[in-house]
Amino acid sequence: MDRVLDVSDLPAPEPLERTLDALAMLPEGDRLLLRHRRQPYPLFDMLRRMGYRWQVDGSDGDWRILIEPAGQASAGQSTGGGTDASTTREGPAY
Repeated sequence: MDRVLDVSDLPAPEPLERTLDALAMLPEGDRLLLRHRRQPYPLFDMLRRMGYRWQVDGSDGDWRILIEPAGQASAGQSTGGGTDASTTREGPAY
């Protein structure tokens, strides 16, 4: 199941803090769909080190980042259409 967290209207550092809290409470097998007004590059480095993979879709002002543990089988769902960018990143295999 995808859990949605919209941090697009929050001031820094709340988006990062709330995202990390949500990941810590994420039930096994679930994914986190993060909605943000920008690409959270500092988060990507943290996700890699924590063993997560993510997919980024969106454009300026409306980014969607789908996050899941790197070892979890992906459901292959799209996070939406009509995007200017789509990338998938994965942290190291453990």
